[in-house]
Amino acid sequence: MASRSGKEEISHKSIDLPETFLLQINQEQELQTLLQLIEKESRRLLQAEGISVFLLDRKECELWFPLPVSGRLLRLDARLGIAGACVASGELINVKDVQSDSRFFSGIDAQIKRQTQTLMALPVRDRTGDIIGVFEAVNKKGKDFTAQDEMVAQALVDRIAIPLQKFHVMEQLRRERERLQQENAHLWKEVEGQYSTKKLMGNSLPMQRLIRIIDQVRDSSVDVLITGENGTGKELVAKAIHYNSPRARQPFVAINCAALPETLIESELFGISKGTATDVEARIGKFEQANKGTLFLDEIGDLGVSAQAKVLRVLQERAVEPVGKRESVPLDIRIIAATNKNLDAAIKAGMFRDDLYYRLKVVHVHTPALREIPADIPLLVNYFLDLYSSQMDRPRKKLSAKAMQRFMEYSWPGNIRQLENEIKRLMVMVRGTTINEDALEEGIRCPVQTTGGTIDSKGRSLHQAVDELEQRMIKETLLACRFNQVQTAKRLGLSRQGLIKKIKRHNIQVNNLRDEVYESP
Repeated sequence: MASRSGKEEISHKSIDLPETFLLQINQEQELQTLLQLIEKESRRLLQAEGISVFLLDRKECELWFPLPVSGRLLRLDARLGIAGACVASGELINVKDVQSDSRFFSGIDAQIKRQTQTLMALPVRDRTGDIIGVFEAVNKKGKDFTAQDEMVAQALVDRIAIPLQKFHVMEQLRRERERLQQENAHLWKEVEGQYSTKKLMGNSLPMQRLIRIIDQVRDSSVDVLITGENGTGKELVAKAIHYNSPRARQPFVAINCAALPETLIESELFGISKGTATDVEARIGKFEQANKGTLFLDEIGDLGVSAQAKVLRVLQERAVEPVGKRESVPLDIRIIAATNKNLDAAIKAGMFRDDLYYRLKVVHVHTPALREIPADIPLLVNYFLDLYSSQMDRPRKKLSAKAMQRFMEYSWPGNIRQLENEIKRLMVMVRGTTINEDALEEGIRCPVQTTGGTIDSKGRSLHQAVDELEQRMIKETLLACRFNQVQTAKRLGLSRQGLIKKIKRHNIQVNNLRDEVYESP
């Protein structure tokens, strides 16, 4: 065995290679054909039985080359075999008897059905000197590879390096593109799963109505207005509409209108041209950023009247004109707006434009407050207990019956956001696996009662509140049980006759309720 340093001066530059061969390899656009040209000429010049040209993938630590007939890529660990030793040392390696060389890797022989006896390996370097592959000549006909063969091989390697570098870069780009595509597909699958309508939990009538409307509007491009108190999941609903629609893989751009200073509203929403003012750089506005996708205008009720007029114009024309630019940019965009304000009252007070209101309210979605859907609270509690048990790597906890009752009786002014934070706090603070009533936040455990026989800000008496709760729970349980009265009665702890009496007492129109579930939005 002999080895030569890649940096050692070898008098190979005087070796003349056929001009036709050099012209062909520099013009060839297909890797398979290029390798065939190299193999044919190298076998002739070196009198070798076989020629292999491996390309190096440093990121994957692999040497690879396409098999001659099938074109299938053969890959091997770049640390294995004499080719791997060539990469590691950067030297020419000439082995007279590979079977006695501990570095020899027989796996390639097995795949291409060849028995290697003598082998010469040279590193292929790019213009910067980095190794991009290995050239191997196998089995000199009738004898060993000589010093003259080494010079010829080095001359070949020097001339094939540039055309090989092109394919080496192309393969790196292809592998990176494939990796990014796989990663992108995986991320989109996660995103679409995260915002599936299955994540919108609830068997109550308001939640079922909400989910039904989302299912009906998601495949269209109509604008949507979402109303509801803070903490009821308006942005989650907006994302559920977007990520379950044909626009799912286009941008979802959210902007909080309440956080926009009056002086920056136009440039933030519509963009600004370079040079509009001193030191101003061009910036694309939110409308244009969301082109082909969805723009979520959160807290639209806090937008100033002058800005409302400009937003209305964009919605009417489906085009935006950046500040300082006279040309308009056409838009293909869906608008989803949300507010916690009473826009009807704002219109009467002159604080919100009625024409913008009706332009936005093609479809209206209301996210119910948590106090309106008490029957869904156990479902949400268990979801958050599972979530934070996993995230915090802690044992799964459960609420005692009394603690759950307190949760269902509490008004939750902060809605789902407040409920989630309370579960998170309990996961940290409670030592055991059962969360008892005394572990709850004081406001939940001991809600403040108002005087005069009322229990809340609506001024309802205890009797009225109990009646309303009973009526709502009967309706929601009927819905959850698909209007099966036997199952509904069992779930509520009543006899079937007891349920029928309560339905009559509360004047619950079951047929009307069933129709309401399937009505159009």
